[in-house]
Amino acid sequence: MKIKPVLVAIGALCLAATAACATTTTAAESDGAAKTAAYPVTITNCGKEYTYSKAPSRVVVMNGGSVAEVSALLELGLGDKIVANAQNYGDSEVPGRVDAIKALPTGDIELNEMMDIPREAMIGLTPDFVISTYDGGFRAEAGYATRDDLSKIGANTYAPESSCGDVGTVSHTPTVEDSYAMLRDLGKIFGVTDKADKVIADSKKRIAAVEKKVADVEDLKTMLIIPGMAMGDQFSSVGDNGIWNDIMAKAGATNAFAGASDSMFANPSKEQVAKADIEALIIVNYMSADPDADAQKLFDQFPQWDAAKNKRYVVLSDSIYLGPSNAVAVEEIAKAFHADKF
Repeated sequence: MKIKPVLVAIGALCLAATAACATTTTAAESDGAAKTAAYPVTITNCGKEYTYSKAPSRVVVMNGGSVAEVSALLELGLGDKIVANAQNYGDSEVPGRVDAIKALPTGDIELNEMMDIPREAMIGLTPDFVISTYDGGFRAEAGYATRDDLSKIGANTYAPESSCGDVGTVSHTPTVEDSYAMLRDLGKIFGVTDKADKVIADSKKRIAAVEKKVADVEDLKTMLIIPGMAMGDQFSSVGDNGIWNDIMAKAGATNAFAGASDSMFANPSKEQVAKADIEALIIVNYMSADPDADAQKLFDQFPQWDAAKNKRYVVLSDSIYLGPSNAVAVEEIAKAFHADKF
């Protein structure tokens, strides 16, 4: 995977749409069948309104290095609506998700140098709904089909609201609420609001249960690093501002490098890392042959860390990013860092 889309993608993975127009739903049928949206449904996305006369049936999911969008569709039971998916992270805390993503159709198209779907190939797929990880996925100058191009062939478009605007920018530091916002939007668009509401309610219940267990603990100072994402410098992929900060806070941890910069990544020097009071470590598995070995390498390099002395770390993958599985990350972090509470 090329460097540029990966960098943008990590930011985009931590974002979700937050604005959506109100819609109405019909009552559930007496046999308990799912509620369905009363179309037309209007969604506001990146400053424009998009109206859906019916649920999309030819969905294309662009790459951007994310799996948030395709995972959300699968969680909502919408995999059969996808005619081409370019997203694939290769690992997941959710049983069966990796295989479910691999089983999705790819459209048999040749991806561009950004490992994403070029304009002509996109048009040829004749989609009625296209999801991009960030608004830059619709840039003409990057060789992508624009929102206007897609509108002309009858396709609505969607990107996380927080990634609207200039490439690489974010409107706010995302939280777990941004994951819920994306699920709500997709629920409205596809007429499965009841399913989206259930997924959100279940997530909130699981997170609340963890928060109750760790309510009286002292948050552990934690470093999050994505070893497979490092660009030259070993610590260029140390997390700074991202959805992971909210996830950590709910699990009884705090990011030791939060606020070190205005970016998604702190990019500290080796000396800064050595001086940091690191009580726990989160290894995010991205294309790593052995994430446990990645943790041990850091412990060997910085034996003075409390985290190293206690071998206190956890390996995560897609649950730490934007998506439907943030509750898993909260649970795994809390259990690894505060085992006596479980």
